[in-house]
Amino acid sequence: MINFQLITEDLLEFVLEILNSNSYYNILENGNPLRSIEEARSEFLNQATDSYLIILGNKYVGIIDFLKNNPKDNCPWIGLLMIHGDYHSMGYGKKVYVSFEEKLKQQNFDNIRIGILQKNVGAKKYWASLGFKFYKNGQCQGKLVECFEKRLT
Repeated sequence: MINFQLITEDLLEFVLEILNSNSYYNILENGNPLRSIEEARSEFLNQATDSYLIILGNKYVGIIDFLKNNPKDNCPWIGLLMIHGDYHSMGYGKKVYVSFEEKLKQQNFDNIRIGILQKNVGAKKYWASLGFKFYKNGQCQGKLVECFEKRLT
């Protein structure tokens, strides 16, 4: 069973371990293979998003960051879904997303959006496999992203 635990200050070390197990993504995102505890704190302990550690069994396998309402388009967005590098290619990503989507449906969300770094080919393939459709190119924090959306109803 998959559980989502709200990230708190005392869980940041687990968050940092997951972030730093994904050096390829970190390089794409900010040019550095490792993230600092300060970066993790800023990204996952803020008032704008709900950030969760993903628990499967008795282990932390990932992170999901969720913005309930983006003021730019009044839509919900996944800011990040990251699985620990040790657990890639084991099907956890799909299981986690399907479980999170069920949570969204229970909360009456009609759709969900995500921006994917343009050079992150693997992520685009992953999200498309889950039913997300490309709808436009954009920018996020000065980086080119491809925006995808999925209808949940």
